[in-house]
Amino acid sequence: MGLIKEVLLLPIAPVRGSLWAVQQVLTEAERQYYDPASIRAELARLEERLTSGEIDQETFDRIEDELLDRLEGK
Repeated sequence: MGLIKEVLLLPIAPVRGSLWAVQQVLTEAERQYYDPASIRAELARLEERLTSGEIDQETFDRIEDELLDRLEGK
């Protein structure tokens, strides 16, 4: 039955392959998004932007909260 199933599903093989590739990309993107080292680096850059005057305190607080939420895995 396995061989027959594979033969019948052969026409949609490109779709199955594409879905697998999309899933791999999404998994990697999510891993990077929640990576603590990446988030800490973003927090450091954010603080640099605040001290250089590029952003104001309100913007800093908002983005910092978002980054800390990511660090907690929310």
